[in-house]
Amino acid sequence: MKLIKYIKPYIIFAFLAPLSMAGEVMIDLLQPKLMSTIVDDGVLGSNMDLIIKTGITMLILIIFGGICGVASSAFAGCASQGFSRDLRNDVYKKVMSLSFQQTDKFTTGSLVTRLTADISAVQQLVDFSLRMFVRNIIMFAGGIVMMLSLNVSFGKIIAVALPVQVVIVLLIIRKANPLYTIVAGKLDTVNSVMQENVTGARVVKAYVREDYEAGRFNDANVSLMESNLKVQKLVAILQPLLMVVMNVSVIVVIWIGGLQVQAQEMQVGQVMAAITYLTQILHGIMMLSMMFQTVSRASASAKRINEVLETEPVITDGKGDHTLGEKGTVSLRNVSFSYADASGRPVLTEISLDIKAGENIAILGATGSGKSSLVNLIPRFYDPTQGEVLVDGVNVRNFTLNDLRSRIGIVLQKSELFSGTVADNIKWGDFEASDEAVRKAADIAQASEFVLTMPDGFDNPIAEKGASLSGGQKQRLSVSRAVLKQPEILIFDDSTSALDLGTEAKLRQGLRKSLKGTTVITIAQRIASVKDCDRIAVLDHGRLVGCDTHDNLMKTCEVYKDIYSSQQGAGSVVNG
Repeated sequence: MKLIKYIKPYIIFAFLAPLSMAGEVMIDLLQPKLMSTIVDDGVLGSNMDLIIKTGITMLILIIFGGICGVASSAFAGCASQGFSRDLRNDVYKKVMSLSFQQTDKFTTGSLVTRLTADISAVQQLVDFSLRMFVRNIIMFAGGIVMMLSLNVSFGKIIAVALPVQVVIVLLIIRKANPLYTIVAGKLDTVNSVMQENVTGARVVKAYVREDYEAGRFNDANVSLMESNLKVQKLVAILQPLLMVVMNVSVIVVIWIGGLQVQAQEMQVGQVMAAITYLTQILHGIMMLSMMFQTVSRASASAKRINEVLETEPVITDGKGDHTLGEKGTVSLRNVSFSYADASGRPVLTEISLDIKAGENIAILGATGSGKSSLVNLIPRFYDPTQGEVLVDGVNVRNFTLNDLRSRIGIVLQKSELFSGTVADNIKWGDFEASDEAVRKAADIAQASEFVLTMPDGFDNPIAEKGASLSGGQKQRLSVSRAVLKQPEILIFDDSTSALDLGTEAKLRQGLRKSLKGTTVITIAQRIASVKDCDRIAVLDHGRLVGCDTHDNLMKTCEVYKDIYSSQQGAGSVVNG
């Protein structure tokens, strides 16, 4: 198993756990022998001293065995929990290193399942392997040795019963093994539907689609249940069949033992011991069969975990050996881009654009024209399929990701907030920032006016994903943390759409005063929001069709004039 390396830091615990378990099992194997002595030599021999001495010996051994059992559980727990913690950390780091297109390929629900249920299944296998697997193997082998030491003829019973049990186990496990992979996939679907409905709860309620989504969840849930039932039905057959074999074997031992006692070739206590040993042997096989189920489930989970760990990030660090040009410049040279799942259809086509340091430039275009795709190339959320993107005169592929992204502040189209206080969310821009810097950033972003009305101000807690805030409030907090970062390049990806024009105008005025020298790139839908920018780049179906001031574009760019006319017309209708 490729994941075995995660047990190496806990190898001492992984060694002590089976060693302690071996001590417990050896004591368990001695008990039937001692009990045989009590029955044959003590009870039937009327030797009370022997009964007392042997009984005390058994009690001391049981206490020692219990200590060994507790120690084994503790050691196995330390090893398995440490194993799962390290593995979960590495899978999480890998997920965070993947590009957007790679995480979309796995789906959020599937990644959550792999980080939780799948890792728990592998952890359970480690724990069982260090304890129960060792226990049952030693019990199985030791029971055979002890049983044969009582009477060699019992070996015939073992020779018949064991192969029957082994064949039953292998047949059942062979059928059940592929079903565990199916169950994991069904669980992915349930988690994905749940995740979609929790994050999109407002839309579901707004469109009165609760019943539809409840039906969709029920379909996924029923499908998971049916897949689980198929596995459980197979497992349900296994144990009764093994019990039948074990009970028939016990009957045969009693029959043969009774004949041996009548012939005075064995004693009653030895027959009792033989029955106990046979039960231990066959019970060990039953427990091993349960282990095989755990192995099957964990194997399917391990395969899914390895799929994540073995996925190489598409976006990786550059060498970092470069000489910087003028800070704050951005250049796109003959850039084309298409998404991996878009059948090669280009989203951007042969775009060349130079943005000067400190310039305030807007990117405008119809929905689907490629505006967000273009700015996503600057911090390397994606790489262009053709051409190159330069920041500070250096190809972005040559930067380390931390170095590149530390130069860029970005306010995304969808405002993402996290559980914590208002100040915690703003400090994503700079975790070392002072309270005064946080307040100043909020002032610039026009966020202070609503933050200070909260009961605890900047220490007021924010609900998960900012559910307690309006769209405009979330956008202003997102702008605040970008301002706090004091980046060379600041990108607004249609991130002021929920603000009224008055608030947006104040925000832009504050930005101009506080971020002098910062290059600002703004994606906007409203010309009124960006008409005062130094330049406006106009996109149409992924192509750059114009880049100039508002006044010049009104004279030279038909696409821009059409957008302006449509917005002016809409404004007239509204105003009228």
